[in-house]
Amino acid sequence: MHVVGAGTMGAAIAHCIAIAGMRTVLIDVLESALDRARGRIARDERLLRLSQRRAMADAISPGDRIGTTTDAGALKDARFVIECVPEKIGLKEALYSQIDALCAGDAILATATSAIPIERIATWTRRPNRVIGLHFMNPAQWKDSVEVIRGQATSDSTWDLAMRFLQLLGKRVIEAPDGPGFVINRVLMPAINDAARLTRAGHCAASTVDRLFKDCVGHRSGPLETADLIGLDTVVDTLDVLHEYEGDEQFRPCEVLVEMVAGGRLGRKSGRGFYEYQEL
Repeated sequence: MHVVGAGTMGAAIAHCIAIAGMRTVLIDVLESALDRARGRIARDERLLRLSQRRAMADAISPGDRIGTTTDAGALKDARFVIECVPEKIGLKEALYSQIDALCAGDAILATATSAIPIERIATWTRRPNRVIGLHFMNPAQWKDSVEVIRGQATSDSTWDLAMRFLQLLGKRVIEAPDGPGFVINRVLMPAINDAARLTRAGHCAASTVDRLFKDCVGHRSGPLETADLIGLDTVVDTLDVLHEYEGDEQFRPCEVLVEMVAGGRLGRKSGRGFYEYQEL
């Protein structure tokens, strides 16, 4: 298994693969990103053990099953690649051209995109039948289900291999139709956008918005807590993709989100978003 992109989600997916007993290689162009990923995986491993969600006495630590490299040439041996780079269309298109050229012709290219249609991503490769969408939720180690999307050309064999892979990870599969944002983010992102607008100039506290959703609607977390968990930069990038495709103003990132991202307030990953966080 090879995971391309050592951000929060890339590190989490690599960790899921390692927990399942498989070896994986995490690839990024920046050594500093790989360093942060290794630290994040070590922290999450401690949290998983403390929460007793899995056995405490593994002979091999999951972190030891994860190799890291800045050498894209490692993809020449890949048979199943999961792409996890930021949700920017130009960046992903350039990356897929590179991945497609490096990988063997029968390698599966799975994308963890949160908004770009799988059909479009498939056109960036010479193997549209080997492209599939695996939209993991954050944090992937704690979430039991994955939103899975097939493009028009995705083959049955690609689907079957992806299903076997997710089964090995212990994930439940929920198939969603292809299209901008699929199901989850087409519904969730406008809600986050509207919730963020309510916080402008103290109109409504973030904690009030979230408490109403938890106490009155029964959600496990409110929209702004969820946004902090996803990463506000990822939220803005996802909204940008949805706005580009749909042209609907509900998808244009509101000023509050844009300003927070510009100021480095990215949510949990930066220690501050709509809330403040202390490193565990």
